[in-house]
Amino acid sequence: MSRIRAAGTVLWRQRPGGVVEVALVHRPRYDDWSLPKGKLDAGETSAAAATREAREETGFRAILGRKLGQVSYSVPASGTHSLPKTVQYFSARALEGTFRPNDEVDELCWIEPDRARARVSYPHDSDIIAEFAAQPADSRTVLLVRHAKAGKRQDWSGDDDLRPLSAAGMEQAAALRTLLPLFGPDKVFSAPRLRCVQTVQGVAEDLGITVQTEPLLAEDSYWKDSRGALGRLQEIVDGSGTPVVCSQGGVIPDLVTGLAERDDVSMGRIIAKKASVWVLSFLPAQRGGQERLIAADYIPSPLAVPAS
Repeated sequence: MSRIRAAGTVLWRQRPGGVVEVALVHRPRYDDWSLPKGKLDAGETSAAAATREAREETGFRAILGRKLGQVSYSVPASGTHSLPKTVQYFSARALEGTFRPNDEVDELCWIEPDRARARVSYPHDSDIIAEFAAQPADSRTVLLVRHAKAGKRQDWSGDDDLRPLSAAGMEQAAALRTLLPLFGPDKVFSAPRLRCVQTVQGVAEDLGITVQTEPLLAEDSYWKDSRGALGRLQEIVDGSGTPVVCSQGGVIPDLVTGLAERDDVSMGRIIAKKASVWVLSFLPAQRGGQERLIAADYIPSPLAVPAS
């Protein structure tokens, strides 16, 4: 059975004084108030669709944050049939933009989350807004990336530090070059392995910056001083902006586990496939303290999932 895949956002902004408002759209076709959302285009990821739909329905450019959950329901199809539909929602900070009414959306309102929950037409939208409101809107994002495919180690006769990405890995790196900017990165760090640096080099080039190498995030160094490596990651977290950090499969699960256990974040199985991304959300530090993990969302691949 075909499944309709869609994505949406709780698009938010902060007024002077710190009041957070979220965007709701009115669709004249259904006479409803809902969160911005829409179907994935062919070859599109959920993250890309979420930002595109936010722009198309509200007129505002958006930077993604944490995942807020996925809702499922059935929609009418031809005849008496219906099709299952899933919508993946993200928190998204609104940047510049201007709303213009169109055939699909004729009104946009900015409203505080509690009032938005009462105004939306569907219970699942209310639930997603509640999940958004359960954590501060202005959390900071760190993008922890495993390097892309680099072939088999036993097939490489040279220095393993210099093992490059394979053709499949280059395709994954190109996809990361599209995916990661949706979260607004402004710094790029990497373990000093060629395959790690190559994985995020394109992102750095597009930002007009250089990749900063971090020896402690390479597998051999990490297991000699895992506490020091976690401390270095925390220093990166506590800095400004939204960093991309590329490391290896023997490092990432342990790093995420350490952060989750330290900050009491409930996690399922922690894995890290080639070119996967952990979107880590942190509360801003208070009074000189360190930033605290509040959510960790896993994106198993930067490539679009084929339509079912």
